[in-house]
Amino acid sequence: MRLKGRVALVTGAGSGFGAGIARRFAEEGAQVVVNDINPQGEKVVKEVGGKFVQADVTKSADWARMVKEAGDLSIVVNNAGWTHRRKAYVEVSEAEFDKVYAVNVKSVYLSAVHAVPVFRKRGGGCFVNIASTAGIRPRPGLTVYNSSKGAVITMSKSMAAEFGPDKIRVNCVNPVFSPETGLSAEFAGGALSEEAKKGFLVTIPLGRFSTPLDVANACLYLASDEAALVSGVCIEVDGARSV
Repeated sequence: MRLKGRVALVTGAGSGFGAGIARRFAEEGAQVVVNDINPQGEKVVKEVGGKFVQADVTKSADWARMVKEAGDLSIVVNNAGWTHRRKAYVEVSEAEFDKVYAVNVKSVYLSAVHAVPVFRKRGGGCFVNIASTAGIRPRPGLTVYNSSKGAVITMSKSMAAEFGPDKIRVNCVNPVFSPETGLSAEFAGGALSEEAKKGFLVTIPLGRFSTPLDVANACLYLASDEAALVSGVCIEVDGARSV
């Protein structure tokens, strides 16, 4: 039980990678606080235990409420994410740009604003931020999304350097494309056809997509004591796509 007795908040955990992380953490003994903007997170809580907090990760007041309800919080997994539909850079609207950066980047900032004081008080803590291979090997048509994930990667490294003296570790996980996430059709530019899947798959040397369990296992390692001296790193869960 690598996370026995620990409280972990997982954002965007109503489905996809987030639900997989919540399940894996619960299996390893964590008390999981499941967050999602939609009520579907309640189904995950019925499966893994813990509690569900419906909240918008782009709102400071919602973060304050989540952290308060979590109690003795020691792990935050910033998994909630958003993308614009795959299209030309100059066709992305200002509203789409703002939402992508609010969900993907501002949320990580707000998590630190509200969780770092708790971590400092308890003598340490851990952030695991879900970025993407898009932040290091960007695909055409997703420039705003790609750049937001690049920002998460850089932010994570800088947070690790700044909060290290407080015994707060900050790391990143970079998944490759997965048809099991709610954003996969948007990455494909519309319907996720078999042809579109093949187009993504051919770029992955190991020949398969990332799964929620793949990502959850990487997060579990980074959140556990096995990674006690690991901070400021990114783990690519991508079958060697980024090589």
